[in-house]
Amino acid sequence: MPTSYDTPEVLDRREGPHGEVVLRRHGELLQIIANGCFLMDTSDGRSERLLVDAALGALDGRPEPHVLIGGLGVGFSLAHAAADPRPGRITVVERESAIIGWHLDGPLSRFSAGALADPRTEILETDLVRYVHETSATYDALCLDIDNGPDWTVTDGNDSLYSPGGLAGCAGALRPGGVLAVWSAQPSPEFEETLRNAGFQQVRTEEIPVARGVPDVVHLAVRPG
Repeated sequence: MPTSYDTPEVLDRREGPHGEVVLRRHGELLQIIANGCFLMDTSDGRSERLLVDAALGALDGRPEPHVLIGGLGVGFSLAHAAADPRPGRITVVERESAIIGWHLDGPLSRFSAGALADPRTEILETDLVRYVHETSATYDALCLDIDNGPDWTVTDGNDSLYSPGGLAGCAGALRPGGVLAVWSAQPSPEFEETLRNAGFQQVRTEEIPVARGVPDVVHLAVRPG
C-alpha cells in the first residue's frame, strides 16, 4: 500500500471530448483520475464485485442473462462478471478510449485480459447516458458505475443518468423483470425515492462495510414485468 510520502507516477495522460483522464501508479496501486478528481483504483474491488453479484442475485433465475456493465474502470466488475458462469453475454459501455486502451494493451490489462478474451464479452466505446436512450438492445441487468454516484458526479452530463429522464432510459433498456444496479460512493435516500417515482420496484441499498468513513453502496431496483 502507498505511504504518505509516496509520489504518484503519471503513466499516461489523455485529453478527450470529456476532459482529461489520467492513469497513474501510487505505490502498488493503479489509479484513474478524471478532470483532476479521483475516480477509482485497484486497492480493493469489493464494491465493484457486489455491483455484479447483487444484480445477478436479484434476477428471477432466467438462464444466460445479458448483462450490461456501464463503465470499464479498472476492470473489476467485468472480470467478476466473466468469472461467473451465469451471464450469457456481457456488454461493457465505456466512453473513454484511453481507458479501453489501458485494458487492451496497457497496465490495466492484467486485471481484465481474461475477461476481454471471453467470447461472451464485447466492448462498446460510447457514452452510456446517450446509449440507454438510443439503443434498441435490451438487457437483463444494468450494472452502472460511471461516476461517484447520484449525489457526487465528476463529469458534466453524468448527473442526467440519475434523473427521471435518465432512469426512464435505463428502464427502456431493461427487459421486464430486469435489474438496475447503480454504484455510489455514498448512500442516497433521495435517489431511492427517484427510483420509486420512476416506476421501479423492490428498491433497496446494499452497503460495503468500511473501517472508517461513509460506506460505498449499490442501489438496486427492478423493472416491473
